[in-house]
This record gives sequence, structure tokens and C-alpha cells, in this order.
Amino acid sequence: MPLYESIFIARQDVPTTQVEALAQIFTDIIVKDGGKVKKTEHWGLRTLAYRINKNKKGHYVLFNIDASPEAIAEMERNMKLHEDVLRFMTVRVEEHEEGQSAVLRKDERSDRPAFGDRPDRGGDRDRPRRAPRAETTSSEGEAA
Repeated sequence: MPLYESIFIARQDVPTTQVEALAQIFTDIIVKDGGKVKKTEHWGLRTLAYRINKNKKGHYVLFNIDASPEAIAEMERNMKLHEDVLRFMTVRVEEHEEGQSAVLRKDERSDRPAFGDRPDRGGDRDRPRRAPRAETTSSEGEAA
């Protein structure tokens, strides 16, 4: 069976227990249609890039799924109908990522320097200076 990754975002005012119940509902749909949910990750309440239906934040949940396209279509149909789901996206993948997803891996992120600590961001000292603008005088209004 094909492999999929699916993410859904639930409203910010929904309790975490209800988000887990939503994840279980969608998992049951996949299992009922003969598929398997290999991994479920709750990413927690995260800030959205832009407002969606007056929500600034949302609960993110990731599924790694091994199921038929019909099972995925049924899960997505139920996600569309559920009022607590703001957005969802399902992508077919060649293989599932082992271990935690990149969002949850904090040790990988800590190896990168912070934005201000990057060597190529030296501030103004490395920026070439602009030539001063030449002041122009208008000949209008001057007496001849």
C-alpha cells in the first residue's frame, strides 16, 4: 500500500484531550478501511503564519499512514466536515522518516547559530557605504 504523511491543524480553543480524540477518530477511519497509522505526533499549540478563521494559533498533529487512496479520501472527507479542523494536508511519500520529525528534534536546531550570531551578518560594519546624495538646487524662484 502507498505511504502518506498527513497533518491537520485544530482550532486553538479546543482542549488537548479533544485534539487527541480527533486524532483517534481519524486513525480509526484509516484502520477501518484496512490501513495502518504507523506514527502519530502531537506538535502542540503553535503560532500560525496567518490568521485562519480568527485563530492565531492551532494544534498540529502529524500522521504517518500506510493505507489505500480510498481510506485517505475518506479520512480527508471527515476532516473537511469536522468544524474543529482548520486545515489539513496529505502528501504521498516514498518512505516514512524514522524517529521524530524535524519539528520535534530540538538537538538538531541547537547546532545552528542564532540569527544574530551568524558570521555573515556583521551588521553595518561590513556593509558598503553609500555615496552622499548631491544636493540639487532649483532655478525656479531665483531672481535673475
